[in-house]
Amino acid sequence: MVASMRKPANRLRNPKVKELAKDAPSRVRHRSTLNVYCSHHLWVAVSSLGQLWRTPLSTLMTSAVIAISLALPFGLHILLSNVQQLSGQWQNAAQISLYLKQGISDAMAKQLKGALQRWDGVESIHYVSPQQALEEFKQQSGFGDALELLQQNPLPAVLIVKPTLEYNQPVQLDLLVSKLQQHSAVEEAQLDMQWVKRLSAMIQAGERAVLLLASLLGVGVLLVIGNTIRLTIYNRRQEIVVTKLIGATNRFIRRPFLYTGLWYGLFGAILAWFLVVVFLALLKGPLDHLAFLYNSTFTVGGVDFRESLLIIATGVFLGLGGAWLAVGRHLQAIEPK
Repeated sequence: MVASMRKPANRLRNPKVKELAKDAPSRVRHRSTLNVYCSHHLWVAVSSLGQLWRTPLSTLMTSAVIAISLALPFGLHILLSNVQQLSGQWQNAAQISLYLKQGISDAMAKQLKGALQRWDGVESIHYVSPQQALEEFKQQSGFGDALELLQQNPLPAVLIVKPTLEYNQPVQLDLLVSKLQQHSAVEEAQLDMQWVKRLSAMIQAGERAVLLLASLLGVGVLLVIGNTIRLTIYNRRQEIVVTKLIGATNRFIRRPFLYTGLWYGLFGAILAWFLVVVFLALLKGPLDHLAFLYNSTFTVGGVDFRESLLIIATGVFLGLGGAWLAVGRHLQAIEPK
């Protein structure tokens, strides 16, 4: 028994044990401070949410303004992304139309088709005779009766060349078109991708316009939230003065207003997400029908998880940013006299 009593005594004389025992109160103190800090943040977040809940009309109006400002650029961005994917599919379906010279017979055209089929960069070639071209033009143009009055067929034979995937790039396509244009039997070589390039240029211009619009509307959201927080600060001016008189710091006073801006941004972002989803759902039917008329399998994509997260994060960031700017500017002007 004496030996067992000596062991705890020896353990207490251990310097490491003494050091741990000395640091125990400080660790408890730090843990208690952290718990108080987190509890106060939670209380401020819930209380600021309760204040917004007690004024539902003004909260809804402010959130609606933020939602419209966020939904407009995000909706346009998603539409441009869908159109960009569609143009990418069209770029993979590039074709080169070779208009042969007048007087080229069917046998010569087919012989030329076989020769060009062995060229590098050529995947397949489809031959359209002058008679086939005239029949297609009659069906698509609606001038069938007028074309019957022609003495001879003015349309040339056409070879439609589909390049390989390795040559399905702008530089390689231009080189292939130039090479085909130099053939003696070819009157004109036309790349059926010029309109796709123009569409891509318009998409790039649209993306730049959406970016500028998003920047302007983002500044508008900051101003709306900042003005709302400013009015809240003025309404609680006496409360802030009393709080400063009892020793509260600006960081302590700033905290509930920052959470108010966060809630405004979050509510506005959720409403913006809902507006974008409804907007795309209303456009999906007409756009799918338009794609069907053009024999395309294109369909409008919805809002995925990454874009949803981006909308929420943007709303929260703008809410916090607008509240921070407003509080930092107007809180310094309120001092106890």
